[in-house]
Amino acid sequence: MAVSIKYYTNRFLAITILIIMAVWASLFYAFLMDEVYDNIDDGLKNQKLEIIREAYNNPEIIESNKDYGFNNFKILPSKPQEDIDKNHFSRELMYMPYDDEDEPYRILKTGFYSKDRVAYTLLIRTSTVEEDDYLINLAIALVVLYLVIVLSILTINYFGMSRGWKPFQLILQNLSNYRFGHTKSFEPIPTKVKEFQELNQQINKMINSNEAVFQEQKRFLENASHELQTPLAITIGKLDLVLQEGNLPEDQTIKIAEAKQSLHRMVALNKSLLMLSRIENNQYTHTEPVSFNEIILQKLAELEDIVQFKEIDVKVVQNGIYLSQFNAELAQILISNLLRNAIKYNKENGSIHIEISENEIDISNGSHAGALNPEYIFQRFHKENQDSQSNGLGLSIVQTILEKFPNNIIQYEYRNNEQHFKIKKLK
Repeated sequence: MAVSIKYYTNRFLAITILIIMAVWASLFYAFLMDEVYDNIDDGLKNQKLEIIREAYNNPEIIESNKDYGFNNFKILPSKPQEDIDKNHFSRELMYMPYDDEDEPYRILKTGFYSKDRVAYTLLIRTSTVEEDDYLINLAIALVVLYLVIVLSILTINYFGMSRGWKPFQLILQNLSNYRFGHTKSFEPIPTKVKEFQELNQQINKMINSNEAVFQEQKRFLENASHELQTPLAITIGKLDLVLQEGNLPEDQTIKIAEAKQSLHRMVALNKSLLMLSRIENNQYTHTEPVSFNEIILQKLAELEDIVQFKEIDVKVVQNGIYLSQFNAELAQILISNLLRNAIKYNKENGSIHIEISENEIDISNGSHAGALNPEYIFQRFHKENQDSQSNGLGLSIVQTILEKFPNNIIQYEYRNNEQHFKIKKLK
């Protein structure tokens, strides 16, 4: 699952800081305890020298300190040894009456010879830190410190990164609004960040390159369509003359009629391509308030012969007037294409139901062909079920027209064995 860069950065920082602080806390604890015990041991060693010096000068303390007292040392008889004066440190728990519990002590065990050369063992104790309590307190302090650092970083990142990444968000927003043939639909975002400046430059290069290719293709398409018009018209005219002579065998007449029909399809395709080219070249710039109710009724009257021939029942329900700022000529082409599509792909003895309201036009027709693929039906040259009589541009022209008027959109749905094409206003 994709995550935002803020979440990714914050998660990375939080985990990294946790690992660093854990390693640092372990090393800090080990170093600190080593330093504490080192200072305690130095104190015990110094106390040892003072006790041995006093025992040498005043042998009575040897007999009066057989057990730990308020002086926290005791002297016990021992056997002569070569390394009797060697220091041995240990940590033991001893009962403390004040706290009524065992507390940790640091103990130095060593030996010495008295003035009369008798060997003794000397044990000196001193209270030390409770490592468990110290470790808990250190952990609590580190957790608080970790939370403070993480919250500080999250706060700084929220405001800092929001500001720093704002140009990038605006670049993405502008890029999502970009459409071929509309170079002004993408505007570079002014920014002082070097990487975003380079991103702007690269996007501009890409757009300029794509626009150049797009414009070249449109010019080729328009020029080719213009060049085809005259030869097609001449060819159809000559075929009409041949058919009018009436002295051809039946099979040749059929072949010429089929050729003429193919040429008429080519003429229709050529006109559709020219229409697309003109729309994309913004040759229909004039707009005015257009009543689609009137256009629908007008186009139905023009198509009445075809409707009657195919025995299609047409029903128009006007719940309101669909009025939109539109180019009148393109509005007629738009409605004509949708109505012709509903007639052409209707079922036998079918029906067309048109419902008009202030914000929606729903044109539906009966169909047994099943649902169309909404991802492809508005693409150029797409034909459902490989319809050989279709040039695949009718719905593409509808989509291209509506792209010029973004306050209106078209939606497709299939329900109850009916194809529905809906034109809606965006509020």
